[in-house]
Amino acid sequence: MNELIVGLSGAEVGCSIDGTLINNISYADDMVLLCPSISALKKLITICEHYVEAHGLRYNVSKSELLVFKAKNKTYNVPMIKLNGIALKQVQSFRYLGHWVTESLKDDLDIERERRALCIRANMLSRRFVRCTKNVKVTLFKAYCHSLYTCSLWTNYTQRSYNVLRTQYNNAFRGLMGLPRHCSASGMLAAAEVDSLSAIIRKRVASLLQRVRGSANSLLKVVVARLGADSAIMQHWTRVHLVKDTKINNNNF
Repeated sequence: MNELIVGLSGAEVGCSIDGTLINNISYADDMVLLCPSISALKKLITICEHYVEAHGLRYNVSKSELLVFKAKNKTYNVPMIKLNGIALKQVQSFRYLGHWVTESLKDDLDIERERRALCIRANMLSRRFVRCTKNVKVTLFKAYCHSLYTCSLWTNYTQRSYNVLRTQYNNAFRGLMGLPRHCSASGMLAAAEVDSLSAIIRKRVASLLQRVRGSANSLLKVVVARLGADSAIMQHWTRVHLVKDTKINNNNF
């Protein structure tokens, strides 16, 4: 795959961030091509087709999709794009490494994915460990319900989606601990020394920023240069979550 990645990176077409070309992102056998135009995409696809032909391989077109990131209030007439002579299916969202990416760049769909996964894990805990002690239940809850996959990437979503996930998280703890549904969420979590949903996400964001800033990857270094106080992700988490938690704490006291 290194030969293909080098070939794509040397094509001099694709998306550019502060002068650095980023036209492909690869993880194992999953590859994403990033282009600002249809002509650039066709050139990159041609490079991919020549590579697999030279190595006796073939792309699975049924697992390859085309997504156009759309600006607000704009319509697009996208011509047919082919891979190995077969038209690619244009989609409004696709799942990459477990995370849902949408044409509007909104995170509501991925939040709903995590809500469903949380519901399944919580129901499993409630069924299998109903007779365990409180300390064991708390330990299990932290192990199984704190792993909110890719939550550190959520920056564009509705308040409703966030509230539904938070309600699911609080109800999961109530169900496992056998608490009434209308008991105080902040009170029960504080008493058990369990993080709230907002606290978990803040910690995941801090962990992500630390790992990205400490990475030696050339592409991530480009991203780090944009992670200042005025970046979208920094503004979102400082403006939304920190203010929200301050209000909650003030109300509790």
